[in-house]
Amino acid sequence: MSDKSNQKKDAEVNDISELDHNAQVLVRREKLNKLRKKAEQEGTTAFPNDFKREDYAKDLLGKFSNISKEELDPQNIKVSLAGRTMTRRIMGKAAFMHLQDASGKIQIYIKSNDIGSELFEEIKHWDIGDILGVEGTLFKTKTDELTINVSKIRLLTKALRPLPDKYHGLSDQEAKYRQRYVDLIINESSKRVFNIRSKTVQAIREYLNNSNFVEVETPMMHIIPGGAVAKPFITHHNALDMELFLRIAPELYLKRLVVGGIENVYEINRNFRNEGLSTRHNPEFTMLEFYQAYADYNDAMDHVENLIRYTCEKVLGTLQVEYQGEKIDFSKPFEKLTVVEAIVKYGNNITADDLSTREKALKVAKSLGLELDDATHGLGRIQTEIFEEVAEHKLMQPTFVTQFATEVSPLARKSDENPDYTDRAEFFCTGRELANMFSELNDAEDQAERFKAQVEKKDSGDDEAMHYDADYINALEYGLPPTAGCGIGIDRLVMLLADQPSIKDVILFPHMRRK
Repeated sequence: MSDKSNQKKDAEVNDISELDHNAQVLVRREKLNKLRKKAEQEGTTAFPNDFKREDYAKDLLGKFSNISKEELDPQNIKVSLAGRTMTRRIMGKAAFMHLQDASGKIQIYIKSNDIGSELFEEIKHWDIGDILGVEGTLFKTKTDELTINVSKIRLLTKALRPLPDKYHGLSDQEAKYRQRYVDLIINESSKRVFNIRSKTVQAIREYLNNSNFVEVETPMMHIIPGGAVAKPFITHHNALDMELFLRIAPELYLKRLVVGGIENVYEINRNFRNEGLSTRHNPEFTMLEFYQAYADYNDAMDHVENLIRYTCEKVLGTLQVEYQGEKIDFSKPFEKLTVVEAIVKYGNNITADDLSTREKALKVAKSLGLELDDATHGLGRIQTEIFEEVAEHKLMQPTFVTQFATEVSPLARKSDENPDYTDRAEFFCTGRELANMFSELNDAEDQAERFKAQVEKKDSGDDEAMHYDADYINALEYGLPPTAGCGIGIDRLVMLLADQPSIKDVILFPHMRRK
């Protein structure tokens, strides 16, 4: 058979783009079966695990891309690299491919004369997506592309499923979330997002460690759900025959540690809340919580401002961040507004007097279409509901909102000036809450009364109300120093830094409705 006939036959074998996905898988499984039989005859394996790479694509490109062909050739630079086949072009007795490793892509050049005609014939039947190990020498092509001239090549892993079309990629959002492994192979932008996430967590740790905080780990299964107002996930411990709750927040355990003398403490933690899914909510999410003894919520605000600036500089190298077309400026002092001031500033024609009594505030709330329980909503809670309706989504630039009502802040210290409100602030940016901080309630008797009030709400049908935590009260009775506490939503912070519209875009494996 002539070379042209061979080439035509190879093209027919490998050009399966018109076949449906299942048919492509079938063809690849047939190829794997042949590989297994060949390996069995030779006493080897179809999935070898003894290739040792020494080089990465990004390092090679960074070091040698700017060297001319004339300078590069005499150096005879030997390299060893492994990666996934992303492109392939067979041209008679030579082939070009691009291999992709964790750092990037690099071109390889394979000649039949260099590796042997028998192996080259096998290579013609390999597929895009296969994982290869290669050894060779660096050179520049006529188009000045850095390339590995292959002297040795091995198929390390046979890919049984074809990658999405290289021109369209994995464009379906749901498919990206459900098959993140394919998304990461195809979409460089997704890799960038999760590199930003990793760097963000690293920067947060650096800031807190440099500020003399101690990182700890606290339980994720609780006997009593607490630390935040939310509906918990419930599980069962068989050996102890007892009901347990997945962690809503680590707050009460971290404050127990402050009682115990770990005065500056933090945890980067996974929390679980049995709530709905949205662009801002995932039932499993990541939070930073930190607590500082002998400090108040003003100190916590200072830490949040400094931490976010530090993180922006470390991750992006700038304090000017663009989010969904909006320029966010972290270089200026963050604005501070009370809940009422924010409503007056962003609510249409709502005045401070309109919010001054429960009856007036309830009238405003009803005019906005808010459905409130007249019997259980006090003035502070009504103000909070109005704020969330008219102001929260308009807080695009970095803003601290203060003076939250005691009835919506069961763990925060009451204000000395007005006990109806607490020494609490929330940090908003891009129209969403990113952090919550307050001066901690360290009066054991006051905390016990607030727990009792929460229990009454739970008995009245509020699924999100907190339980009475007797052991936490016991801890407070040993004495909690004046303490500032803060929680920062890491997922939402990454959304901002990576310019992503949905929390699903910054969680590797977000929760999805079952197919």
